Amino acid sequence: MELSDIKTFAAVARTGGITRAAEELNTVQSNVTQRIKALEAEIGTPLFERHSRGMTLTAAGKRLLPYAQKMAALSHEAVLAARDDGEPKGPLAIGSMETTAAVRLPPLLADFHRRFPAVRLTLRTATTADLVAAVLDGILDGAFVAGPIEHAELFAVTAFREELVLVSARRWTSLAELRAGTPESGPTALVFRTGCTYRQRLEQVFVEFGWPSAARFELGTLDGMIGCVAADMGVTLLPRAVVERSAMHGSVSIHTLGASHARVETLFIQRRAGHQYSALTGFISCLKKEDDVIAA
Repeated sequence: MELSDIKTFAAVARTGGITRAAEELNTVQSNVTQRIKALEAEIGTPLFERHSRGMTLTAAGKRLLPYAQKMAALSHEAVLAARDDGEPKGPLAIGSMETTAAVRLPPLLADFHRRFPAVRLTLRTATTADLVAAVLDGILDGAFVAGPIEHAELFAVTAFREELVLVSARRWTSLAELRAGTPESGPTALVFRTGCTYRQRLEQVFVEFGWPSAARFELGTLDGMIGCVAADMGVTLLPRAVVERSAMHGSVSIHTLGASHARVETLFIQRRAGHQYSALTGFISCLKKEDDVIAA
């Protein structure tokens, strides 16, 4: 069983398709297809069901996936451990939710770069679900995700505490006004793609407000999200700090929610069994060094 085939299998399972897996692995689609076919031939059973929306795991694929994830992650760790001589240097791949990357990370990343200039840090933004999968697969060395996260193979520490707020166009000055002035089904929910914890929280808020059938509109960027809210296209749920530091802050209204919906922790996760190599240890030391890093 070739390790490259296993890594390719894990990438297709994570991304749900040949095209996206090829982009992630920086290779051509034909190479991904060939490796999947070779692995299926070696095992003697299909690992994916092919359909118009992409590829989903068969029962055999689901059984293989946790082993593939461990093998890919261990391979990544083995290379890093062999290269590690105790001085932070070389590549370090960190993931983050876009909202965290936009507001919370710049001072931390600047401090890390000043202290450890020999480390080649890359930052990837994605949803919490995608980031967790990437850490488990060894694609990322660590990631900032929305809590809570409970997984036997992950170690998590609290990095930031956020207050989530409902954000609407400026003409809605209160939640009571918003609820009275929108259709019975409620306003359009502006959301990031599936896997975003803030999207899940907004779904819960809409159910509580009696708007479970409200329309959903998916957006891919933070600026696009706040811009559409300002244009009165719908409402969204974001950390207060993100909205208040946006250039469009004056064009939207911020509505405070109850503690059950508003409080959320941003966690920094890494694989529990992972090798604590020097570049990652240096990054964590910068995270702990920030005196106000857990401030609301």
